[in-house]
Amino acid sequence: MSTRTSITLNALFLCFCAAALCLGGDEAAPFRPAPAPAWPSHMTIGKITFAAVRYESDADTRPLFAKVNPNERGVLPVLLLIENKEDQNLALDHMQVHFMAPGGVDLDPTRAADLPYLLGPKRPAGVERLPMPIPLPKKKNPLGHVEFETRGWGARTLLAGESAQGFFYFQTTWRRNAYLYITGIREGRTGKEVFYAEVPMDVPSDTAPAPAVR
Repeated sequence: MSTRTSITLNALFLCFCAAALCLGGDEAAPFRPAPAPAWPSHMTIGKITFAAVRYESDADTRPLFAKVNPNERGVLPVLLLIENKEDQNLALDHMQVHFMAPGGVDLDPTRAADLPYLLGPKRPAGVERLPMPIPLPKKKNPLGHVEFETRGWGARTLLAGESAQGFFYFQTTWRRNAYLYITGIREGRTGKEVFYAEVPMDVPSDTAPAPAVR
């Protein structure tokens, strides 16, 4: 084997290893949060319990979103949990969720598929990037990891006696006294909208620890 061939094969092997390391970080670990009634900020309307939980710290976010804290990119993940103890199913396909806060703040969530477009390519001013003789894996957009999609809210129906959970993503920082304003939940049998909910995100003294996962 010639020296040139050996160098080329070694370079390709290194590229393969680098790509494998990049892809290996995208595997999502199981996420099993405590049920809605276990969270300090939960609220109950009839036999339906809601909880809205903001995720801000590195300890909370990085294990869930491929070692990324989206708050550093201006995105606040809020976990919504709904437990349905009614004797009928609930239709969630028209459910609307807004982030509301004092001062007239009213924000729609950003779809997980749109998160990568919030960040443009960054390059130091005045520095030209020289072409690499061997292409290396591109650095992944930190908001483009599959975990943002798989952990996002996806339930369109909530069966009687069941629970649903998922994240909504808002382009904001945390604000004291903020809450989720939820409308559009309908009875499965009649299609009638049953109520609206204002689910708080503050916890008592705002220092209570999160409940343990199951």
